[in-house]
Amino acid sequence: MKQYEQVIEAMKRNGGYATLGYLNQVIDFSKWGTKTPFATIRRIVQTEPYFFKIKTGLWALVDCKNEILEKFEIQDNLNQEKQEVFTHSYYQGLLLELGNIKGYKTYFPAQDKNKKFLDKLLKTLFLKNERIIIRCGNLYFKTSTITTV
Repeated sequence: MKQYEQVIEAMKRNGGYATLGYLNQVIDFSKWGTKTPFATIRRIVQTEPYFFKIKTGLWALVDCKNEILEKFEIQDNLNQEKQEVFTHSYYQGLLLELGNIKGYKTYFPAQDKNKKFLDKLLKTLFLKNERIIIRCGNLYFKTSTITTV
């Protein structure tokens, strides 16, 4: 199976779309023979004609374009609520996903737990639920005032 075919299969299993982080987690790179598999996935989705970009870090299959655009209600003139899906909570989800991939303990405020990241709730992505105290010199910060850690 070719590399781009593995990416297509991974996206199909995820409903026709995927973040780069998701693809990096689920695709088996052992037979690819590349030293930079993350960059290879990025190149594949950017250059192959089978994919289109929805948003930063989010790609979908051209074959599923209409269904994906309808699912996320993406149009040129998005209403304010739909813009929120692809702004604050979307980027929170990307940060949580990236932190989880790198093995970090992730956190976000409790008031955001029911916000959507694509078709999941943010609370399904985090690994650490308690507040984190950050020390910088003599200053202490509690993460309750920070969006994503």
